[in-house]
Amino acid sequence: MGNVIKNLDEAKAELPSLVERAAKGEEIVIAKSGTPMAKLVRYESTAGRRACGCGKGKIWIADDFDSPLPDDILATLEEPIEPAAHS
Repeated sequence: MGNVIKNLDEAKAELPSLVERAAKGEEIVIAKSGTPMAKLVRYESTAGRRACGCGKGKIWIADDFDSPLPDDILATLEEPIEPAAHS
C-alpha cells in the first residue's frame, strides 16, 4: 500500500472511503493547489492502560505540603501582575 495524493475537493467528497483506506494502513496525502497540506493515517493508540500503584515508591508528599506559606512567599504570590506593555 503506497501513498495516495488527493486534492482537497476530492478528499472532501471521498472522506468516508479515505478514512476506511487509512484505517487499513494506507497513507492519504491531501493537497491544496498541488501542495501537500495534511496526511491521513491509521490511528494507533500510544497510551496503555495505567496500572494502579505504578508510581508507588517514586512519589512522596511532605506531611506539611498544605501548611500555610511563609508570609514573604505569600506576599509575592498575591502581588498583582501588570500586563505587558505592547509596543
